[in-house]
Amino acid sequence: MRYTAALISVADIRVSQAFYEELFGLELDHDYGINVSFTCGLALQQNFAWLAGVPEDSVVKRSHNMELCFETKDFDSFLKKLDSRPDIRRLGDVVEHGWGQRVARLYDPDGHLIEVGENMGIVVRRFLASGMTMEEVSVRMDVSVEDLGKLLTAE
Repeated sequence: MRYTAALISVADIRVSQAFYEELFGLELDHDYGINVSFTCGLALQQNFAWLAGVPEDSVVKRSHNMELCFETKDFDSFLKKLDSRPDIRRLGDVVEHGWGQRVARLYDPDGHLIEVGENMGIVVRRFLASGMTMEEVSVRMDVSVEDLGKLLTAE
């Protein structure tokens, strides 16, 4: 058995497809009309209640029990792109987590929560550029030096 995709319910397949392509640069893999999938493994489904055989009113919006996670190597450019889209609803301001990664949370057109975070290798590089040693970064991020090395070469 193998994992194939995360499928989310959307009201308008074309609006949601454009949202993910334009904001995140996702590439279309398959287009089946009311279902599209991207090469990254995300799939969008219009008429989800019909597909799953559940009552329409049981398909909730903004459930806040999961999020789609993206990472970017250029977080500041993403924030500028996000700022140019006043139609996008955000969940709070940019947060810097205890381990140093900056993240922004927003909603897609159907109320699905999305986290966009700074690439973890970039976080390590940012700390090293500030003068920290690998050992200090290890303590700051609560990650072993070995795993920091993996983050630096993962790209």
